Amino acid sequence: MGSIVLLDLMGGVALLLWGLHMVRSGIMRAFGSELRRVLSTALRNRFLALLAGIGVTALLQSSTATGLLMTSFAARGLVALVPGLAVMLGANIGTTLIVQALSFDVAAVAPILFLVGLVAFNVGGRTVTRDLGRVAIGLGLMLLALHILIDTLAPAENAPGVRVVLEAITGEPVLCVLFAAALTWAAHSSAAAVLLVMSLAYSHFVTPLAALALVLGANLGSAINPLVEGSRSSLASRRLPLGNMLNRLVGVVVVLPFLRPIAEVFTRFDPNAARMAADFHTAFNVVSALVFVFLLDGVAALLVRLLPDPAKQADPSMPLYLDEAAIQTPSVALACAARETLHMGDVIEAMLKQAMAALLNNDRKLVAEVSHMDNVVDRLDEAIKLYVTKLTRESLDEREGARAMEIIAFAINLEHIGDIIDKNLMELAAKKIKHRYEFSKEGAAELEAFHKRTLENLKFAFSVFINQDVRTARTLIEEKTRLRNAELGSADSHLARLREGRPESIETTSLHLDVLRDLKRIHSHICSVAYPVLEAAGELQPNRLKEGETASAAELLPAPRQPS
Repeated sequence: MGSIVLLDLMGGVALLLWGLHMVRSGIMRAFGSELRRVLSTALRNRFLALLAGIGVTALLQSSTATGLLMTSFAARGLVALVPGLAVMLGANIGTTLIVQALSFDVAAVAPILFLVGLVAFNVGGRTVTRDLGRVAIGLGLMLLALHILIDTLAPAENAPGVRVVLEAITGEPVLCVLFAAALTWAAHSSAAAVLLVMSLAYSHFVTPLAALALVLGANLGSAINPLVEGSRSSLASRRLPLGNMLNRLVGVVVVLPFLRPIAEVFTRFDPNAARMAADFHTAFNVVSALVFVFLLDGVAALLVRLLPDPAKQADPSMPLYLDEAAIQTPSVALACAARETLHMGDVIEAMLKQAMAALLNNDRKLVAEVSHMDNVVDRLDEAIKLYVTKLTRESLDEREGARAMEIIAFAINLEHIGDIIDKNLMELAAKKIKHRYEFSKEGAAELEAFHKRTLENLKFAFSVFINQDVRTARTLIEEKTRLRNAELGSADSHLARLREGRPESIETTSLHLDVLRDLKRIHSHICSVAYPVLEAAGELQPNRLKEGETASAAELLPAPRQPS
């Protein structure tokens, strides 16, 4: 009997957790970007942040998910510690709302939610309707799971073995707190743990005192997950979960000695044991938030003392923005990957500037620095591709999937640019230094002008990559044609100097033309970022832009890489 009850109990909890997951994933797919925007705009002061934390977490039904959003903001320096902690206080209140809703007898609504959710999921296509259908199915599963838990526990009330085990576990309030904290950490959901406690209390498996102690443990356990599994990319992202843990811990320590009189008061207020547990869960989080929201300055100062900023010894090849904790939240993770790709682009821009300086000034030191920077680019490229690959294992909608591919494609093209600079332009620079060649005054000016235009268009490419602006993308592609014409003009001028018998032009003729060729190849990779934007806007014909002349179809493809 005991083993069957335990198995049914585990199945009910698993179904409850899956329902919570469906609600959370459906809300994130439907309103993920809007929720991030709400959080980012509410961080002006602690009280707005508190309200935003309540609202966002009430929708997501996971303070952990809200914590991941905040951790991502903190890692990128977008949120101060005090409003971040206020959001977490609000998140703790938000998780209580669905517990309150499900504490009433609403099991009869489950079939309606299944029916509505199934219809919306099947006919919604890739729209918000489909995502809301997922939410409805998740809510139905949660109601069904509660029904299973209550039906499982009811006949087991008279089973002596089950009662002995539960009495042994819940005999002491401190033991109850530790047991519920461990259970909540394992389940990754305080809502699921509290709903389980409500089922046990309703079936009289635990006393009111034990039920409240278990609720305290569930609140403490929900703060463990972000602390253990959260981002460690920066101290700012580690301070937030630690601060939330300290708030919960202090609240539990203060309330625990007075739990018996509190249990008596709540029992008189509502004899229904399940409702009593839900009311205490809400009251504990609301009171904690109202108290701690005024003490956050002191908490923040303590956290800074506990986790001081270390001396900066940054490895340039280490990613700055790839937050592993954001993988479960695609919209946040894609923003992290895009920002890291821009970081990689900054390194490429520095390489391109130094490459021309090394080439024109015969600077051996710069040649070595550029080669070292290419190693940085290679490692960043690998990190970005691995990060986005992990992200694509999650369920992405069509827009998120397309954005993931755009990020990988741009990172690959930036890596190719780094290779051209290192393996081609720097080899040309080394050859020029070795033989003490000098460009003619006119030839050097032409190369500098060509290089300047390439750099300017690299900045245009960064803008297209972030803003997805069709007008800028069109300008970038049209610039490709103009730069090709500039290359032909520069080559003609160089040949004219050759015909004049200019000594500098004669000894650097292959160098001059090879530099032009490599800069043109770099520009082709730069322009590649514009094609997905133009294609999505319907601005591309099979071989050229609509109503605008661009390069031939062959020119649209990257040129073959030259042997070293």
